Amino acid sequence: MSASTTTTTTTTEMKDDGNSSLPIAALSLPSPVNLTPMPKQRPVCITLDSLRIFILSISLISLVHFSDALVVEITLVLVPFLLVVHNDYENFISLGPGGTPSTLSGYLRISWLRLWTLRDPFTPPKPTPNCLPLKGILSQQALPFRLGPKPRVVGIAPQRQIDQPGSRYCYQALRRTLEKLSLKKPGKFGTERSCIEKHGLALFARHPVQTACQGEICHVHDSDHSMHMCLHPDDSKEVLSRGWGQRHPLAWKWWFLTMPVATDFVMIYAPRVLIGFADDDELRTVCKIVEAAIWYSTAEQTEIDVYLNKVGN
Repeated sequence: MSASTTTTTTTTEMKDDGNSSLPIAALSLPSPVNLTPMPKQRPVCITLDSLRIFILSISLISLVHFSDALVVEITLVLVPFLLVVHNDYENFISLGPGGTPSTLSGYLRISWLRLWTLRDPFTPPKPTPNCLPLKGILSQQALPFRLGPKPRVVGIAPQRQIDQPGSRYCYQALRRTLEKLSLKKPGKFGTERSCIEKHGLALFARHPVQTACQGEICHVHDSDHSMHMCLHPDDSKEVLSRGWGQRHPLAWKWWFLTMPVATDFVMIYAPRVLIGFADDDELRTVCKIVEAAIWYSTAEQTEIDVYLNKVGN
């Protein structure tokens, strides 16, 4: 692989406060290469030229002098509120297709679900008694720490990371790896469009012990190249503590309140290619996490062969 320019971003000292993936001082984080554009989230911003400022001033003066005080108060509250809602709706649309339609009704549904999101997506779920398999497998494999701080993640459905873009090279290799696994073991696995996400490639188990959404094991997002999957609580703890992902904001339940996703539903950050590191370092770690998702779905350990493509990176 080659890049036309290379840059290095230096971060200051990071403390192990639950927000940094690796507690090291003066970390020099190589920039990713072969990047994919990330979804954009824009803050509320209003730019007025001199003419619009004049018109706004005249309108406010007229409103104060010729309208009832209650009307003025309602207007001054309602206009900023509508601007914030409009900006929030545009940000929802910019995340692209996902489990919720990119429509006004979809936005209203997500706005309701926001009231019930997790307070801390980095605390692993509690193990469910008598759940098969009884334990995870990642603690046996010495999962490495992910380099650098965690990416910024927004949204519910869709849920996407909006910085630290993943490599398209890794994305294509990941898709190829999942497809090759289903071809190599067609009696155990298959690939199809995600049942949960309604978009993107997903890996399915033919005979799952966890039957959520037709045995879907994991899926990869076309937009930001991150993934979603269900993991055993033991493996979720390993993934969260080493900075490779976070729980979905709706991955919890309480008494009669049931969420659209399982409590063990986890987002895995998009694998990157970092200058100065092997092209497949993060990809191979992500594939180890996929192996853990397969274990949780089927109660069988499966070793994944990572299929790389060095041509046309």
